[in-house]
Amino acid sequence: MHAQPDPLSRERNHLAASRSALRAMREDAEALDIRDVTANWVNAAVLQSQIDERIKSLADLSHTPLFFGRLDYLHAPGAEQAEGAEGEQFYIGRRHVHDSDGDPMVIDWRAPVSQPFYRASKKAPMDIALRRRFGYTGGDLTAYEDEHLSDADEAERTSKLLQQEIERPRVGPMRDIVATIQPEQDEIVRSGLGGSVCVQGGPGTGKTAVGLHRVAYLLYAHRERLARTGTLVIGPNKSFLHYIEQVLPALGELEVKQATVDDLVAHVEVRGTDEAAAAVVKGDARMAAVLRKALRSHVSMPEEPVVVVRGSRRWRIPAYELEEIVGELLARDIRYGAARDALPQRIAHAVLVRMEQAGEAPDDRVQDAVARNAAVKAAVKAVWPPVDPAKLVLRLLSDAEFLATHAEGILDHEEQKLILWAKPPRSVKAAKWSAADAVLIDEAGDLVARTHSLGHVVLDEAQDLSPMQYRAVGRRCTTGSATVLGDLAQGTTPWATRSWEQALEHLGKGDAVVEELTAGFRVPREVIAFASRLLPSIAPGLAEVRSVRESPGSLVVRHVTDTDAASPGLDAASLEACAESLRQEGSIGLIAADARIPALAEALGAAGMTYLSPGEETTPDTRLTLVPASLAKGLEYDYVVLDEPAAVVDGEPDERTGLRRLYVALTRAVSGLTVVHSAALPEQLAG
Repeated sequence: MHAQPDPLSRERNHLAASRSALRAMREDAEALDIRDVTANWVNAAVLQSQIDERIKSLADLSHTPLFFGRLDYLHAPGAEQAEGAEGEQFYIGRRHVHDSDGDPMVIDWRAPVSQPFYRASKKAPMDIALRRRFGYTGGDLTAYEDEHLSDADEAERTSKLLQQEIERPRVGPMRDIVATIQPEQDEIVRSGLGGSVCVQGGPGTGKTAVGLHRVAYLLYAHRERLARTGTLVIGPNKSFLHYIEQVLPALGELEVKQATVDDLVAHVEVRGTDEAAAAVVKGDARMAAVLRKALRSHVSMPEEPVVVVRGSRRWRIPAYELEEIVGELLARDIRYGAARDALPQRIAHAVLVRMEQAGEAPDDRVQDAVARNAAVKAAVKAVWPPVDPAKLVLRLLSDAEFLATHAEGILDHEEQKLILWAKPPRSVKAAKWSAADAVLIDEAGDLVARTHSLGHVVLDEAQDLSPMQYRAVGRRCTTGSATVLGDLAQGTTPWATRSWEQALEHLGKGDAVVEELTAGFRVPREVIAFASRLLPSIAPGLAEVRSVRESPGSLVVRHVTDTDAASPGLDAASLEACAESLRQEGSIGLIAADARIPALAEALGAAGMTYLSPGEETTPDTRLTLVPASLAKGLEYDYVVLDEPAAVVDGEPDERTGLRRLYVALTRAVSGLTVVHSAALPEQLAG
């Protein structure tokens, strides 16, 4: 008689069989012959690209576990829930895998039947008898852990495998959290497509990962609709986008576009920068009212009648009637360009009414011909001239009188002076546009013609956006929904968001639900407690993150007895701390004030220590990244060495922004933080 394999062997066998089934699904897709089913080359190209996407999505990523959990139901779930499956044992993974008979071997984590894996508890077992979590080393299944949710005698406990997965060192890009999603995170991930959600989350609460998993979930639940309308993830910079771009493919999603706000509004080349005070005014929502007034000022009331000659007849529309038409279009408050397009048709309609009164029977073709008549075109050009958005902004920022006229009662004299160019450029091309100017041009462009709207937009690190930038993002989802992610304590721009309610109003999503994540899964308790000493100064009233991770010895504060912050003593101490961290497993970030980066780069080079720039992918050979404090936001490393906190604070225009920048830098570590300083620590941190 053969001995039954032990549970771990059985699970490994299921993994091997699931991998074979996935391979077979991929081979089936690769073998599809579309020659007989497509009518023409366009259909063939479309179908082939869909098949290619399918093949790509069926890739078996060797170091990405195919499934990470198992649910044993007490009763068979409804057939409509179980993707056609019968029975009560389901393996939960990143994507659906079925065998040759079509029976599921792995269920997609986003399917309704998978939900109890994240939500079930002793208090609410959701009909689950057993929840099993799997542990992996590399791509190999090496451990499992069971929770008997229906067993009243078994005590509720924290999962060790879950803890290990959260704490596992990472080399490479941001890791997805699909195996470790917590109940409060799952609630946000699975909230419906119709509503917008704003997630306030301190460092290490997983808000970015929650946002990305929400996109993946929405694409699963509303694939056809979002394939039509599109999805977009907006991040603060290119380094950050590169860092997160590997997460969605691991969740089976390849079709999500990524951009920065600057990418969205890139109508002109940005070559200039604003003083902080000018950027604050340009980013103020009141600028939208200034632009609107300036644009509408181009419309002038008709003073002459329009006379249309057709054959031997002349048709005259008096000035007072034209004035009524223009007044009505202005009152309707439609976009400038749409109203301009409607005006010739309205004038033509007035001509047709006269034709009919004279006994003629004109049709639509006659109306179109009249709308294209030279006299009508000339009247439209005089009354409602075309406006180029960039030229409008150029004039506002160059012409003090034009700005004063349209900013009256909106911006005061000092604010107007701040945004006026000292030396007006000759043309749109010659202008040294700033990032804030590009946002103004985008606003003006939307006043002229409607911006295309997407089905869903994820906006990360939102706390750093100006009201005008929120408006620019809001235009991209007027008919869709948004997931807004951020932390008010990490706002490091002079125009940083003061409250989510205000931000959501600017975004056009005032009805969005604000959720707060306060459980920290990434930053060790000692480290987050140290960083949280800054909260009363940088974000009074914001809840402190409660870390679930106790990691004694994860914080080291080292004072270098050196009076000169730029001396080799501090450099050497920071490099020594990096060398110590490199003896551990995982990635290391050396974070320093931007002004300190050249000296540290030179020191690293002299010491023969290879390093990367933010966003570059770590490898087993190169695990150290040199990070300017201004680029640290959103990134994470297993070990962080923070060089000279006082220099980070001094590198910003004001103390509050400096302390917020420091808070960001202090909270990038997953396993350990070493603070190296020669100058005194900021008093708020010294405690």
